[in-house]
Amino acid sequence: MFAFEKLLVYQKSVGFAASICAATGKFPRGYYFLADQLNRAAVSIAANIAEGNGRFTAADRRHFFVVARGSVWECVPLLEIADRRQVIDTNMHARLRAELEEISRMVSGLIRGVDKRATGAAVCRQGP
Repeated sequence: MFAFEKLLVYQKSVGFAASICAATGKFPRGYYFLADQLNRAAVSIAANIAEGNGRFTAADRRHFFVVARGSVWECVPLLEIADRRQVIDTNMHARLRAELEEISRMVSGLIRGVDKRATGAAVCRQGP
């Protein structure tokens, strides 16, 4: 098992991506563009969390976590469009949006953690 697989935010983002895949599989003909973009953004969240955890420098980790957070935010208007076009159930939209809000907070926590460790390491290196 890879270390990132133990992270709750990673597990939730994989679950979110799986839910999106299931939901977009039911989109009617003519909405491929929306289904494709939504699937890509959803998968990008988990992929960037995993990739960020595999990086050696704080700056690299932070970059991938910021990209993951951007993908979370990208999903918001895509889900809204799907809801307004009535290609996704309103209850499903509300549930997926709530998941996105939670994942967004968690990814922001990853970013803050990287920043905090990087700042702490810089202070430690300065010495007395």
